[in-house]
Amino acid sequence: MNAAGPWVDEVLKTVFDQKDARNVRLVRGSHIVVPRKYDHDRAYIFQNSDGRIIFSIPYQHDFTLIGTTDVDQGTVVGKPHISEEEITYLCNSASKYFIDPVREEDVFWTYSGVRPLYDDGASKAQEATRDYVLKRSGQAGEAPLVNIFGGKITTSRRLAESALTMIGEAIGKRGKPWTAQSSLPGGDFPVLDFKLVAEEYHREFNFVPKEVITRLVRLYGTRTGILLQDATTIGQLGRDFGAGLFEAEIRYLMEHEWAREADDVLYHRTKLGLHMTPAQREVVAAFMAEV
Repeated sequence: MNAAGPWVDEVLKTVFDQKDARNVRLVRGSHIVVPRKYDHDRAYIFQNSDGRIIFSIPYQHDFTLIGTTDVDQGTVVGKPHISEEEITYLCNSASKYFIDPVREEDVFWTYSGVRPLYDDGASKAQEATRDYVLKRSGQAGEAPLVNIFGGKITTSRRLAESALTMIGEAIGKRGKPWTAQSSLPGGDFPVLDFKLVAEEYHREFNFVPKEVITRLVRLYGTRTGILLQDATTIGQLGRDFGAGLFEAEIRYLMEHEWAREADDVLYHRTKLGLHMTPAQREVVAAFMAEV
């Protein structure tokens, strides 16, 4: 199985000696975070004059998230970053719809990702297909290789089932799809029961601020109990790093979710870095390095 995402062609070239492999088109999508533009919890989709759309979403209570862009990336070396042109594009596009313009100096934080889109020959990055493509390769007598081109989180379960079906056909075994009735870790409760679950944990751990419990349940669901373990006092959660982040949560993420650097905790998982000072973020980084 070749499921290397943006590096899927590199694996074909370097591991399987397919020197002419060119199946994916790398497209960077960038986002900006600005101070909150409106008080309600609705999201907007804006139509741009270039035929694209962007969105505006309430984000982490105090902010608004605006995205996204479609820019050809070329190669993936290190962490992708937003360009000045992308910032200008998003600010100008959103400003056409807000009474209060989105200014570049208002940008509080940015993040970018690279989409490994299947290269269907589209002339523009925004026109390339967002659907995944599975291809099986291998000569007679060789172990078959299943390659995954494209795909994203919103279709991850369907992609996984399609991949398993293709593998089953290759090895002569087939199973029935089962993910539609399964839950992700911590998500084993009806979505409409979120408030009830949060209230249950708040009663059990009433020494933890209610807003912290609500955030933990939103992120970890029923695994919140693993994170809090048998604590009976706030002090047993360890060091308070600010913004409601306690040592117990960091240790949980390092042990159960493979967090290794401060950004894994502060931005990739919790977004609490948006609410912390640079000094507080440095203390988290030093603590994780020590652990």
